[in-house]
Parts: sequence; C-alpha cells; structure tokens
Amino acid sequence: MMKTERQFIPLNIAVLVVSDTRTEADDTSGASLVNQITTAGHAVAEKVIVPDDIYQIRAQVSNWIANNAVNVIISTGGTGVTGRDGTPEAVSPLLDKTLDGFGETFRMLSYQDIKTSTIQSRAIAGVANGTYIFCLPGSSNACKTAWELLIKDQLDHRTRPCNLVQLMPRLLEK
Repeated sequence: MMKTERQFIPLNIAVLVVSDTRTEADDTSGASLVNQITTAGHAVAEKVIVPDDIYQIRAQVSNWIANNAVNVIISTGGTGVTGRDGTPEAVSPLLDKTLDGFGETFRMLSYQDIKTSTIQSRAIAGVANGTYIFCLPGSSNACKTAWELLIKDQLDHRTRPCNLVQLMPRLLEK
C-alpha cells in the first residue's frame, strides 16, 4: 500500500510569557518561541506577558481555550518550585486531558544539558476544549529544547507515524 504525502497544516499558536520582571523589550524566551513558531510555518495568534499570578495566568489561558481561532497555547515561565511559580497550578484545572509523556520526555532531554537540575522543572502539557497547551520553563534554552525536540514535530501534520495535528478533528468527540 502506497502512503500519500501529508500536507503541512499551519496552526494558530498563542504564546504566554509568565514573568514578574520581563517586558517586551527584554523577553528572550517568548521572542524565541515566536521566532521558532513562525520559522516552522505556523502563525502567532497572540503573545501576552502576564505576572506570576495563578489567576491572571488562568484567565489568559481560559480566554484562548474559549477562542476557536487558537489551536495551541505555549507558555514559558512559572514552572519552577519557588513560591511565585504557579503555572502548572493555574493551567492543570483547565485541562480535559494531560499529556504526561511531554513532561517526562522534556525532563529526560533536559538532563543531557542541565543534568540533575531538570528535576526542578514542572513542565506539563495537555488539551482543553480542543486546544493543545504546553507549559515550559522560562529559560530560552528550555524553550528551544521543547520546541525543537518535542513540540515542532508533533505540530507538523507530516510527522509519521503520528502527530497531534491529525488528532485535532477528534479532540472534541463525546
């Protein structure tokens, strides 16, 4: 049986930078994600910076989850263990399903670069209302690792044997 070539499907991806200190002028992680997203052929639906506040994070993510024009949300920051780090707590209650393998694989890959410091990462991923959500650490290197080694191929419909894009039409099945 001959396999037909799949076509690239550009997605609308929202970027959330979680930080008490970053501004558009000095945000390297969010800027890096925007560059990687557009270089891959996707569109940036919106990029927003919010403080490390569970309710502001949850409000912004909720708005994007409710927006049918947003296919994917990628956040950077707030996944550590300090008192102000609350991205997983903000996002987890919103998820319909978790993608546990994302965090596990991300930490495994990060170990190659940062060794045991990877245990401090609480990176998570899941799906809510048909929208994929990835919560990454705040470092530019972590964002690059996550995008290049995990997210980029899963958001490319041409990736075989399977990818997240081909599942999108079925995410809201009951």
